[in-house]
Amino acid sequence: MSLRRTLFGAIASITLVGPARAESPPPVAAPAAKPVYSFSLLKSQPAEAVKPRLIAWLQSVNKFDAAKVEAIWTPGRGTADAALATIALGLPDAQTLLADARTQGVSADVPALLKDAKLDPFVRSNLAAAYAKVLAGRRVYEESVAAAKLAAPEQLIDPASFFFYRAVAEHALIQREAAVTSIVRLLDDVGDAPDRYKVVATMMFFDLQQWSKDEKDLTNIGRLMDNSGRRLDLAKGGPQTQEIQKKIVFRLDEKIKELEAKAKGQGGGAGDQPCPGGGPPGNGPPGSGPPNTPMQDSVGGTDSGPGQVDLKKLRNYEQVWGKLPEAERKKVTQDFIREMPPKFKPMIEDYFRSLNRINGFK
Repeated sequence: MSLRRTLFGAIASITLVGPARAESPPPVAAPAAKPVYSFSLLKSQPAEAVKPRLIAWLQSVNKFDAAKVEAIWTPGRGTADAALATIALGLPDAQTLLADARTQGVSADVPALLKDAKLDPFVRSNLAAAYAKVLAGRRVYEESVAAAKLAAPEQLIDPASFFFYRAVAEHALIQREAAVTSIVRLLDDVGDAPDRYKVVATMMFFDLQQWSKDEKDLTNIGRLMDNSGRRLDLAKGGPQTQEIQKKIVFRLDEKIKELEAKAKGQGGGAGDQPCPGGGPPGNGPPGSGPPNTPMQDSVGGTDSGPGQVDLKKLRNYEQVWGKLPEAERKKVTQDFIREMPPKFKPMIEDYFRSLNRINGFK
């Protein structure tokens, strides 16, 4: 069963009012066309398909050297790694670009090389994906997301890692709707996604489901604080970091005023003021509730179960899954399925199947 069908309502129901817009980097290119969903047709490309394609490209730019190519494509070397080394033969700047991304600070703008429309689409997409992955690994999330937008998933050698690291960056930037879309594409469109990606992506999805819509919720403010601290750690204390810090101070002040007003029996109080980068004035954003209130199910009336996963419990089971007897593993799986609405049943089942495979169970 397609996970897209089961998760469609969840995607529609989880729009965060303020932080997602606040954390989005400036646009670097024309808006991408609506993605073409592949329904498990995206898969990692084997060396026998990638190598000839890159040889043809090297020949087209008059940079083909058979000896150097053969030296790169040795048995046991990963296809993606060999492909990047081959791209560097025809495009030396690509090697410099990735080396700088691994060791140095990066510009807020996407490198011109990745925006070069004349560059072969296969080369450009895989270079952009590699650049985005390196930056995500260093927690340089804004630039990682911006670079990822320039990669065409259908061109990628390793679409699973692309969607996984993109989802990680979007999750960290509080870009909830974008992160869910990347997770769904990983779980639904990539036919051979590694179990380790699927397990972590599923946990990210359930974490996103439980985020409060209230901008003044302390957990949401904490996420802004994390982003501010991360940017300062990366020596990125410019205007964007200062804007995040202003929002933190404003929302903390709003929260304090709200709590003071409630203590005096005066209701919402500060909720009548507009929040920068947030929703319209009123008693809080539409749909806001008490802190940590789980997202309401967008498909009304038919689903059962509270629709909430205890992530701490889930992580604990993940750590000891290989030591549990079969009967207990089955019971845990059934308990989690029973606690969730039926539309999430395929995702829960696939999550535990992945845990079984990781631990050597059938």
